[in-house]
Amino acid sequence: MQKKMRIAALGDNCIDIYDETGECYVGGNPVNVASYIRRLGGESAYVGAAGDDAYGALVREKLEERGVDVSHLHILPGRTAVTHVLLENGDRKFGEYEKGVLKDFALDEEDLEFICGHAMAVSGIYGSMEVEIQRLRERDKDLQIAFDFSDEHQDPAVEEVLPYVDYAFFSLEEKEEDNAEAFLKKRKELCEGLVIVTMGSAGSMAYDGTDFVRCGIVPCRVVDTMGAGDSFIAGFLYARLQGKSVLESMKSGAWNSSITLQYKGA
Repeated sequence: MQKKMRIAALGDNCIDIYDETGECYVGGNPVNVASYIRRLGGESAYVGAAGDDAYGALVREKLEERGVDVSHLHILPGRTAVTHVLLENGDRKFGEYEKGVLKDFALDEEDLEFICGHAMAVSGIYGSMEVEIQRLRERDKDLQIAFDFSDEHQDPAVEEVLPYVDYAFFSLEEKEEDNAEAFLKKRKELCEGLVIVTMGSAGSMAYDGTDFVRCGIVPCRVVDTMGAGDSFIAGFLYARLQGKSVLESMKSGAWNSSITLQYKGA
C-alpha cells in the first residue's frame, strides 16, 4: 500500500467549556493537531468517536470546515466528551473532564488499516490509545508514530508507549528548565526515537541520545494558552515530514504555537 504524506490523528476529542463565560470550543489533542496541520497546508485525518448530541455535531462541523478527513469519526449513542476550563491571566487551567462515549471506544480493523495508509499517526495521553499504538507498530513498522504525554510524567502509559514511538513529546514547567536534560535522558532510555520537551516561555529542547537541541519561543501577545502545545507538535511534525532538521522543526513548532496563543480557544 502506497502511503500518503499526511497525518492521522487518533484518540480523544472534547468540547472545551470556559465555565466563567459559557463559551465553548472544539478541542482535544488529536483534533487540534489535525486542525493545525491543515492550517499549515498539510493533509490530515481525525480518527475517534463523538456522541450523537449537539456537541458531537459541532466536532464534525468544525473539522469539516478546516478540511480534516472525518471519514473515520465514529458517531456513537451518548454524550460527547467535555472539559471544563478556567482562564487565569491568559493561562488555561483544566477542571473536570467528562469522557462521554470515549470511555469505551477502541479502534476497529478498518480504522487501523486507514491509519496505516498515512505517513504518520499522532495521539496523546488522554485518548487511551496505548494498546492501539502497539497494534499500529506491530502492523506497520514503517508508520511514524508521535505521542504527546503532556505533563503526565508518572502515568503508566509512559512506559507502555515510549518503546513504540518515533517522537515523544512532554511538557515541563518553566521552573523545571534546569532539569530538562536529565528528564530527557531518562525518557530516552525507553525510546528509540526523538524525545522533546516544551517549557512554556523557556522554549523547547530535543534529545536524540547524543545531542541536545534548544529552541526559543516566538514572542507574541498571549490571549489564551489553550492549544499552544498541540500547535508546537503540529508545526514540528509537519516540518519533519518535509525533511526539515530537528532545529528547523522546533522553530516551526514555536512559530505555529505563537499563532494559537493570540486567540481564545484551541
